Amino acid sequence: MGAVLALMGGVILLSAPAWAAESTPVETSHTKATLISEVDAVGTPTGDDPGKGSLRVALRLQLKSGWHTYWQNPGDAGEAPHIHVTVSGSRTGTADGVEWPVPERVSEGGLMAYAYQGDVVLPVRVPVQGRDTGEVQITAKADWLVCADVCVPEKGEFSLTLPARSSGPVPQAAEAELFRRADAAMPQASPFTAQIGPDGVLTLRGAGLSPATVRQAWFMPQEGGVIAQNVPQALSVQAGQLALQLKPDSYAAHPPLWQKPMAGVVVLVDGAGNRSALQVGVVPVSGSAQVEQPAAPGGGKTERAIWGSLLSAFLGGIILNLMPCVFPVLAMKILSFAHMGGASWRTRWRSAAFYSGGIMGCFAALGALMIALRYGGASVGWGFQFQSSAFVVGVGWLLFVMALNLLGVFQITGGRLAGRAGEMAAGHGPASDLLAGLLAVIVATPCTAPFMGVAIAAALGGPVWAGLLIFLAMGLGLAAPYCVLALVPGLARCLPRPGAWMERLKQLLAFPLLASCVWLLWVAVLQRGGDAVVLMAGGAVLLGLGGWLYGLAQQWAILGQAFRSVLVCRVLALLCLLVCLAGLGRSVMAGEEASNVSSMTAEKVGAGVQASDGPIIEPFSAERLAALRAEGRAVFVDMTASWCVTCMVNEHVALDVPSVRQAFRQHGVTILRGDWTRRDERITAFLRDHGRDGVPLYLYYPPHETEQILPQILTPGLVLKFLFPNRGSETD
Repeated sequence: MGAVLALMGGVILLSAPAWAAESTPVETSHTKATLISEVDAVGTPTGDDPGKGSLRVALRLQLKSGWHTYWQNPGDAGEAPHIHVTVSGSRTGTADGVEWPVPERVSEGGLMAYAYQGDVVLPVRVPVQGRDTGEVQITAKADWLVCADVCVPEKGEFSLTLPARSSGPVPQAAEAELFRRADAAMPQASPFTAQIGPDGVLTLRGAGLSPATVRQAWFMPQEGGVIAQNVPQALSVQAGQLALQLKPDSYAAHPPLWQKPMAGVVVLVDGAGNRSALQVGVVPVSGSAQVEQPAAPGGGKTERAIWGSLLSAFLGGIILNLMPCVFPVLAMKILSFAHMGGASWRTRWRSAAFYSGGIMGCFAALGALMIALRYGGASVGWGFQFQSSAFVVGVGWLLFVMALNLLGVFQITGGRLAGRAGEMAAGHGPASDLLAGLLAVIVATPCTAPFMGVAIAAALGGPVWAGLLIFLAMGLGLAAPYCVLALVPGLARCLPRPGAWMERLKQLLAFPLLASCVWLLWVAVLQRGGDAVVLMAGGAVLLGLGGWLYGLAQQWAILGQAFRSVLVCRVLALLCLLVCLAGLGRSVMAGEEASNVSSMTAEKVGAGVQASDGPIIEPFSAERLAALRAEGRAVFVDMTASWCVTCMVNEHVALDVPSVRQAFRQHGVTILRGDWTRRDERITAFLRDHGRDGVPLYLYYPPHETEQILPQILTPGLVLKFLFPNRGSETD
């Protein structure tokens, strides 16, 4: 009989619903994340007891050794975790306010971060209402950033189901100990008054402060952009008073220390090494508690970093002249060089000034747009505009019109026709120089030269004024070779004198621009399919007609033909332009359709495709990269785009060649290729995690070793030597 009862009891237990106070985990190669509850059941909301009137849950992040995530103020870099909790069923409620334990200070390459390591518990208190019995569903969405040598954004969705009780005590869950540990790490209310003076001295006053009780101290503001967090905080302690010397954040638009109250945490360390963390509200005062302290070291790091970024930007701009992206404008540059032969210094100076002005003005506008989009929350990178097929079509039309200009269909002038006939015939002058500078920047943006990646990351991550200076420095570097050639007398004398041969050269140089139009048409087709052919080619026909009509009007104006005929030709030319712009605008309004045409052959981007003489090539994803790394596989990451000329050159010259393909296959290397031709937030995030804002980016992950970043310009020998250093040098 006893055995029967025991068996029945076991059946009843097995048939009862199973409640768990921890959700199914979301696991990555760096983190195990779960949603946990402090109680096993939800009580009736009648009091302040946990589980009655409110429910405490928490995001639990179990981080691998060496990885960390961030506090509500991440410090000089990073991002705080976010979590949104929803309670439904017999109880309802929502919340997203995290109760933040005190973080550790972590130094990251000269920057200061406020972070958590190991087993992290971030509680959230959810107000609930409702008295019915039944199940309570708890769901949460969270995202967080984990960092070591690199930073990886992660996210997860979690769910818990708990019973609701209308009476009786609410049982605590096994996870309640984790909440008690998190509560013990919370800052306590400060018994001291906290003030800050205009000299940046934070003062705490109250009984119990003395040199015997406080040996170390530091302040962590709850909001970023307030203090220079990587600068040591000089401490002075006397009976009943503690003072910390703070330095304002150098990037802050206005010194905020003494303008408004601020909240934060002061950590005090006694002689035995025991820590206590106090939540303080700091009040600005007009007086000063000046403390005589030596100047804190490292105050000039920000200035040195900005100067370093400016130098990188300038060098990157110079090298950009050699990148294949700017080959289309070499036609106009070569023609301008030829025009300067025998010209006066004033003419050469004017040409250099207008060419540089076009470049730097375009760089400034592009930089301002990228910074504004970043501040607005958009994920953009260098060359982002080429991810729009409408922009690609527009640039193709511009290059086509410039080719018509070089072929003599019409001329670009900067003044009245009557006074500029000679200049118009030559196709040279301020307007041409300015347009050449603008065009140089537009067609150069698909490429990222060495040094540019660091400079662009600094421009988009720092203050607005520094970002604009960095973009201007990049433009100055792009314009520098032309300016040197134009302004140095010895070099100018080496140029051939203008003559009849220049007209033939001008016409010949139209064909590189027409070839670029073919390339851009190919890019547009990859982005939105066959419709791009009708749009771009049809628009080119209309623009060709408009250019011919405009050139006809120019000739008639010079010859003194009837004003009405000249006006009709100009109006018809303008109408052709407006029809093209209307078609492009309609295309933008209709939205950019996803292309049915792959940006590469199946062999290059197919999932797991392997040619007979090449490696396995798969589409990039962070999850696939992590899985291959966990299996101990060698991985080569190729971040590319069809509008990136440097990427295409590297692919055909260095990657898609028999020696490299065979070496990849023999060593079992899997290629993960990320196609950034169209906007892809995952690739944008991956590029930014590696300090890049544009393509190309090449990384090699040897089995069970750290990643290696390859240069942006590749050769077969360089790839083989970089990937397999023990093989020795290889020939191309």
